[in-house]
Amino acid sequence: MTVRSLRRAAADRLREAGVASPERDADELLAHVLGLGLGRLPLVESVTPEQQQAYDALLARRAAREPLQHLLGTAAFRHVELAVGPGVFVPRPETELLAGWAVERAREVADPVVVDLCTGSGAIARAVADEVPHARVHAVELDPDAHRWAERNLAGTGVDLRLGDMAEAFDDLAGSVDVITCNPPYIPLTAWESVAPEARDHDPHLALFSGEDGLDALRVLEARAARLLRPGGWVGAEHADAQGESAPALFVAAGRWERVRDHRDLAGRPRHVTARLAP
Repeated sequence: MTVRSLRRAAADRLREAGVASPERDADELLAHVLGLGLGRLPLVESVTPEQQQAYDALLARRAAREPLQHLLGTAAFRHVELAVGPGVFVPRPETELLAGWAVERAREVADPVVVDLCTGSGAIARAVADEVPHARVHAVELDPDAHRWAERNLAGTGVDLRLGDMAEAFDDLAGSVDVITCNPPYIPLTAWESVAPEARDHDPHLALFSGEDGLDALRVLEARAARLLRPGGWVGAEHADAQGESAPALFVAAGRWERVRDHRDLAGRPRHVTARLAP
């Protein structure tokens, strides 16, 4: 079998298993096995029996809907690469937009203080620290397993990482924070069956589900952000695409926020809400 035929057969196998991006995933896994960049795959003329065996093993796991990033051991996020695996939520491309918004807000402040609640793998905190080197970045994660991944990803960045509940975190920063970000759990418990197997069966449920309407964590965030932010400080939070009205309405109803706005992702779906604490 030629390498081209091998790649085509692998993509067909993943497509039949319901994988959303079969060609890309098949190529990512083959490049991983061969230790090459994706751009060099067309130059490969053959693989060894050992390489094909390793490739087949990874394809079987991906066909069983194990996340691609778990198999690769890494996930790209903006300009950084994160270590990921069992026990931590795999960062999604959609969240890069929220991180970019946070970077822009932090750059508007001379000495910005940024807090990332529900940090998970540390993706947003790492991105802000990378792109706004003068920012003082703090992050918190409740789940001990996810916290260990965040420790690994934030090592050497200067980020103040803590283990704890966002509802009680950072009392020492009350009234002094410029920007708060959060990618909270936001899936309603009733939507269990609609969640992709990669997330439902492999991401921590603590990072996915948030009460009957999916907004329980966002309610906690709204109250905590109001305590931590300085007047005029900003909060941004990701939400489900079905919450494009309910998430902003939660901040509006609190009566202490201005410039409440919802933002769409690259596919045009409602994806994150931002608000400014009124003076």
